[in-house]
Parts: sequence; structure tokens; C-alpha cells
Amino acid sequence: MSKDDDKPFNDVVDHQQKIEGYPQPSKGKLPLPIRLIGYVLYGGIVLMILFGLLGNILFS
Repeated sequence: MSKDDDKPFNDVVDHQQKIEGYPQPSKGKLPLPIRLIGYVLYGGIVLMILFGLLGNILFS
């Protein structure tokens, strides 16, 4: 991406980006707390599936 992609195309978008804190298009990342919540949720799901499969094999 070049710097030209981040330039607002009209005054309304420019106002939102400067005054109201409208996110820049080049950021592309979620805030850290939201990413951590996602890691915990997906990690928990994967662990539950693995423990379920392991328990099914061992105890059946």
C-alpha cells in the first residue's frame, strides 16, 4: 500500500479521521485486548476438542 491510499477522498472522511478519530485504513489490526480474547477463545476450543478426542480414545 502506498501513502496515496491513506489520503481521504473528501472533506467528510478527512474530518472523521482528524476530529472524530475515525480509524486509518492502513492500521489493519485489532486492539490487543480483543486479540487476546480471540486467542483465549480459539485456544480453548482447540484444547477442548483435543481433550475430547483423547478422552474418547482412552476411555471407550
